[in-house]
Amino acid sequence: MRAGRRALQARKFFGDILRGAAIGVAFIIPGFSGGSVAAILGIYGEIVSSVAEIFRNFKKSFRVLFPIAAGMVLGIALLLFPIRWGLANYPVPTVSLFAGLAVGGLPDVFERAKPKGKRLFAFLAALLASALLAFVPAAAHGEDFLYKLGLGGYLLLFGAGFVASGALVVPGISGSMLLLVLGYYTPLVGLITDLIVRGREPLVSLTVLAVAGAGMLLGTFTFSVAMKRLLAFYPRGTYSVILGLILGSAAAVYGPILRTPSPLFASPWYWLVSVLLMALGAGCSFLFGAAAKRSAQSKRDAP
Repeated sequence: MRAGRRALQARKFFGDILRGAAIGVAFIIPGFSGGSVAAILGIYGEIVSSVAEIFRNFKKSFRVLFPIAAGMVLGIALLLFPIRWGLANYPVPTVSLFAGLAVGGLPDVFERAKPKGKRLFAFLAALLASALLAFVPAAAHGEDFLYKLGLGGYLLLFGAGFVASGALVVPGISGSMLLLVLGYYTPLVGLITDLIVRGREPLVSLTVLAVAGAGMLLGTFTFSVAMKRLLAFYPRGTYSVILGLILGSAAAVYGPILRTPSPLFASPWYWLVSVLLMALGAGCSFLFGAAAKRSAQSKRDAP
């Protein structure tokens, strides 16, 4: 009995690391939301509750959040450069992989939402708002401006981290997209890249990342408390909004890419690979969701 329980716990632990990696990777790509991936993989409510309860029940929350956070860091560290390369050279196939990840988990989110009546209106409003976000013009900052921040600049950076983390918590709203709109995404990615590859100005770089990270931590806690209450009192309405935000963001992410002409668009192989990668993403999402359901069912059935 104990051996079976330990095996189940080990599978969940390593499964949560993989899910965390998927959430972290989604945060890298403008237009995709880590919260969407969490909802699609069936662990969104668990994450939100754990973050909201972290001061009240630290040990339990830590056990839930640690493997997911470790997976996020691992996913970003391992895939930041390959994904940047893919977005620069083969944007449609790269984005299609993650669009498939979103599509594959939608049936479960739809089952939780069942949008009709007022919930259908909430779904359509969220769908439109999320799709239009891709057309908001980005603020212009120089790529090196983060190395020259004063006190006011650091306060604005903290606020940007707060807003972006709120978007991370709310599925369907991309934290990286909001950072892009606010003008912080490209400079932050460049700063991280220069720190890792060239070791450029480590003290300033780490200070910038610490301030942005502090804003993200506070935002994550604040928005998690709010989302926990919404899920507790208005579960189907909240998931109807989440469903609309996910669909809108998955569609909107293609807009800027398709508006930029590329010689690759003339190749049928380019689109075939894109479709295959979308199918791969959908299959992985479906399998992760099924595994999460089995794990939850096993936990309920355990004596």
